[in-house]
Amino acid sequence: MPGVTHDEAPLLADLMPWSVAPLRPGRGWPMGPDAASLKARWAAFLRADETARETLFRPTRSRTLHTAVAQLPGHQGGTGRLARESGPCPEPVRIGHGPFDVQWLIPDHRLIDVARPELWRVAGEGQLFVVEQGYVPGAEGPAVLASAALPDGRSPAGRPGRVRPLFRRPGGLEPNVAPGLLRYLAGLLGQDVTARTLLSWVLAVGSGSAAGCRVPLTADGGLWARGVELGERLLRLQLRGEGERPKLPGGRRPYVRAPLPARPRSLAYDAAEQLLRVGEEGVISPVPKEAWEFEVSGVRVLERWFGQRAGIAEAQPGTLEAIGPGAWPQAWTSELLELITVLALAAEVAPRQRELRDAVDETVTGGDLRRAGVLPVPDGARRPASVLDHHEEGPEGQFALL
Repeated sequence: MPGVTHDEAPLLADLMPWSVAPLRPGRGWPMGPDAASLKARWAAFLRADETARETLFRPTRSRTLHTAVAQLPGHQGGTGRLARESGPCPEPVRIGHGPFDVQWLIPDHRLIDVARPELWRVAGEGQLFVVEQGYVPGAEGPAVLASAALPDGRSPAGRPGRVRPLFRRPGGLEPNVAPGLLRYLAGLLGQDVTARTLLSWVLAVGSGSAAGCRVPLTADGGLWARGVELGERLLRLQLRGEGERPKLPGGRRPYVRAPLPARPRSLAYDAAEQLLRVGEEGVISPVPKEAWEFEVSGVRVLERWFGQRAGIAEAQPGTLEAIGPGAWPQAWTSELLELITVLALAAEVAPRQRELRDAVDETVTGGDLRRAGVLPVPDGARRPASVLDHHEEGPEGQFALL
């Protein structure tokens, strides 16, 4: 099929049709990079009288101290009015907060304006989430990222990214893939194609466009295998923390050459020495230039990650957001060292991704998928599956009739 361009390649929105809009937290204090601080914020909230609680809570049209809502699926947050809440803080959970950043969230539906319960119902073991990054013309970086933690869908460029679960049901059941697509690709390529291998291909070749992420598909089995292998490498990097700690090329690892200060306010890079200066005194090295310059949607990942943590000390005094660690936690240093390594390795893969995209000169277009009966996608495939196989506690402890 010579002459086909990537502009004619199918959209990710058609290949993985069920997507959910990003979460809308409504307030910042129930989320943060430190779980202990979230529990301290909850305790401070409970110590306040109702008038002070109103100020601390930051009510919106969706949530006030008197809003009654159901529990988040799979979690035991309260369902009574927050105005009279006196119980312990629900155990914070990990949540993806922008590219390459995993933070903590108090999983209480009363604290979140729009929590997207349909995502929480399918989260857990066996599930992966794909987030389409905000498109910025001319910007470098991946068009999509994957996460095992439920992501909030935030994009560093301020544009929301649709969240696409890899599976429509808990436990890794029922792939969120256009009906018939896996079978069609398997016949075309002469090899087994699963939801996981399709995701790996998407990570390897997906590219941003004003219309959304486009995913060129190939009829070349060898090229497909190369792409899947490359995408699997990227997937393992994006799911960091779920295996052996990665190393830089050559087996090197960044390390702390000078201790980080208790409250670092700045981050600077010395390209000549490959040094990352954290605050006035902290030094980490070696830090490859590629890690420092790694961007998503036009924003440097390392600078954004650091700003999310250093900014706690700059929050308005008297607010719950201002409650944070007394000093820079050791866990953050470990996360920073790992992030540097992950970004350097992801940057190392980028040239191979470009070569692979250039090699896909025989693409499967949307027209091909329509002729094969894969497109258009049935309306039902774009809606969540019914997964209510247990009672979910509703407002004020009541249970819905299912």
